Amino acid sequence: MKYLAPCLALALLATPAMAQSLGEKTGINATLGISPATEDFVKQAAVSDMFEIQSSQLAQERGDAADKSFAATMIKDHEKTTSDLKAMVSSGDLKVALPTELDSTHQSKIDKLKSLNGGDFSARYQLDQVSGHKDAVSLFERYAKGGDHPKLKEWADKMLPTLRHHQQMAQDLSTGKTVGKH
Repeated sequence: MKYLAPCLALALLATPAMAQSLGEKTGINATLGISPATEDFVKQAAVSDMFEIQSSQLAQERGDAADKSFAATMIKDHEKTTSDLKAMVSSGDLKVALPTELDSTHQSKIDKLKSLNGGDFSARYQLDQVSGHKDAVSLFERYAKGGDHPKLKEWADKMLPTLRHHQQMAQDLSTGKTVGKH
């Protein structure tokens, strides 16, 4: 068992074209600190934005005052990153297809949020925000450090302070602290 992770890491490194997608899908790349492939990064960043926007729109309807304030910032900021990604794709800088819908994991989270109200909604929304921003920071850090598309790598690095701030805001929200704006 103690040899499983190193063997898996070697297998992933030995087949980088295939491993990136599998590694990102399974979370092994994040665990090992491996940079995602450009296509994986763009897909995950776009899905993360869609989830942040959709879940925050629900929070605007169902959340408490703190959720609504946080959600307004999430919607504004994630619409901006979505716009940035779309601009890079439409300009031809990025030769990848942007997803048009959530993946099954994120859609399940939205469906769960839709079934909740009041305190149950707030607790789940806040948990999803902490988890989602932790994952986003990891994704952007890894791509900024080792991505293979210079313009996208620079953009990922530029977005990190905002994502880290979002992560702190989400943590503060989930612990009942007053959430500051940036």
